Amino acid sequence: MKFIDWVNLVLLGIVLVILWQFRQILLLIFAAVVITIALNSLVRRFCQIYGWPRSRSVLVTASLVLLGGVIFLGLVLPLFISQFQELITLIPKGFDQLTIWFEAFRANPPAWFPEQDLQFLPALTDLLGQVATISSTVFGNFLAFFSSSVAILLQVLLLLVLTLMMLADPPAYRQLLMRMFPSGYRRRADEILTKCEQVLIFWLGGVALNSMFVATLSFTGLVVLGVPFAFAHAVLAGLFNFIPNLGPALSAVFPVFVALLQSPQQALAVILLYVVIQNLESYWFAPMIMQKKVSLLPAATLISQIFFATFLGPLGLVLALPLAVISKVWIEEAWIVDVLERPPEQSQLSGLDPLSLPPASQPPSEESSTRIS
Repeated sequence: MKFIDWVNLVLLGIVLVILWQFRQILLLIFAAVVITIALNSLVRRFCQIYGWPRSRSVLVTASLVLLGGVIFLGLVLPLFISQFQELITLIPKGFDQLTIWFEAFRANPPAWFPEQDLQFLPALTDLLGQVATISSTVFGNFLAFFSSSVAILLQVLLLLVLTLMMLADPPAYRQLLMRMFPSGYRRRADEILTKCEQVLIFWLGGVALNSMFVATLSFTGLVVLGVPFAFAHAVLAGLFNFIPNLGPALSAVFPVFVALLQSPQQALAVILLYVVIQNLESYWFAPMIMQKKVSLLPAATLISQIFFATFLGPLGLVLALPLAVISKVWIEEAWIVDVLERPPEQSQLSGLDPLSLPPASQPPSEESSTRIS
């Protein structure tokens, strides 16, 4: 390697270390970008349908979001908070009841249970204690993350301010980002960013519909089963649905332990209900909504969740899927398509670097024409 290559490598390492120190701020910026992309699609729709100027469309969009927030804070949040506070107090009782149930099962097993398997039940109760410890640690981390009301308020305000600033003039921020790429690759980077925008919009719409579907079925099923605090459970199921794989399992913890206070049979019925709902959502509703346009392998989704949660904390877990989607698009387009699959003779004939863009005489693709405006 030449001396300049070593210098560039050292500078890259310094930049990465600096960015790592500000990773939480970068996550908030990424969250603001995701929200801006979602709101900007609505702004563009107002401009196209009604012919409004962008300033009026932004004002109407912000007003609609504010109205939705007021309705949520006024109608949904108080009921959820009151039920969730009572729900938290019942969780330790649920653990105690489950322990009592296992002890009674071990002391007087039913006729169908093999006697030689009774020796495994104490290990099962020990495992339950370990699960309780792990669960308390996980939820404790989440509660610690949300414990400082001042810090959360500042983060929310920063998120709102960044979103409004970027929503006011997205092309300016897009052009600023384009200047960070080499001049010969800016057109291609713009196409990749457009594809990222389209995938994120489709993912946001799909996961919102999926969450409403899961919350509605959870509320209906829990009301039929007679489980208390059905509304709080349904809201949690809808919110946790934004976290694939791990979210459905976490959302089932609270209703199972509340149902366990009434009877083990009702707890098993709640588990069966959540299994049916998640299978309906995973194998019928989600494929119908997503139409495989946002396709991530299940193992890749789980690995990305573990990776981002480990290195970036709870906020990284919440944003794991959009981060994975963006990473997937960039890896496919910038590395696989532009480097691995590009014929060597193409760069020789065009006189361009393998990472350079198509000639300027080529018309822009349809995806490029739909970029943020």
